[in-house]
Amino acid sequence: MKRSLSGIFAALLIATNAYSADLAPAEPIPEQPPEVTVTEATGWYLRGDVGYAFTDLRGARYFQGSNATEVDFDDADLDDAWTIGGGVGYQINSYLRTDLTFDYLTQADFKGSTVGQCGFPLVDCTSSDRSSLTAYTLLANAYVDLGTYGYVTPYVGAGIGGSYVKWKNLRNVACADDGSFCDDQVTHGGKGNWRFTYALMAGASIDVTCNIKADVGYRYLHIDGGNMFGYAENGGPGRDKGLSAHEARVGARYLFGGCAQASYEPPPEIPLQQPVYK
Repeated sequence: MKRSLSGIFAALLIATNAYSADLAPAEPIPEQPPEVTVTEATGWYLRGDVGYAFTDLRGARYFQGSNATEVDFDDADLDDAWTIGGGVGYQINSYLRTDLTFDYLTQADFKGSTVGQCGFPLVDCTSSDRSSLTAYTLLANAYVDLGTYGYVTPYVGAGIGGSYVKWKNLRNVACADDGSFCDDQVTHGGKGNWRFTYALMAGASIDVTCNIKADVGYRYLHIDGGNMFGYAENGGPGRDKGLSAHEARVGARYLFGGCAQASYEPPPEIPLQQPVYK
């Protein structure tokens, strides 16, 4: 009897081991991280900027004498000046934005000179010329943001538009080179007109808050030439050959809706893997 029970128990043990061997262990289910959808920083923004412009007048010309010969100023220098401006723009996506800006170039003084003859009898003389200009610039701009690194987003951009350049009256006094006398001062009426303008920009935006960005950058501004002053006492009119400005600029942008929170989307439910029987 004992031998029979032992045989039955051994047979059951062998069958259990065989069944366990046929049951494959369930594979571990990898944990999936939660999926987060981040809302892109898009929408309208306002901007304001101040800067310092290192100006370069590309020269000036004027008509002199009864034969209406146009000659160059022998010397034509324009002082540096400050700029201030603002604009409205739209952040299209994380890499592209565009805006419309209006800037004011504060008064930049002009100092020029010409050489010729004056007095009676005619002697060699040099004329000292003084004036100043201001400029209003309207530009349509586009920028490419080159990715965000921490809180900093470098960018490049370009703009196209026009500038209204206004010259004040030009005053000139001609003095004999030997210092013997000077003519009376002559005043030429200043001119103003719109000129074609383009700009190239590079810089970086710095995140201050979720909807405020500081902006530090460089802008090259090219303004075409135009009318400078009118005719007076056998001299004029005159025109400038245009000017360039290398601007160091700082400013800020306020993005409407920039503080929108990222939305969370839970991962899809994955059914538990059932054991596989062989």
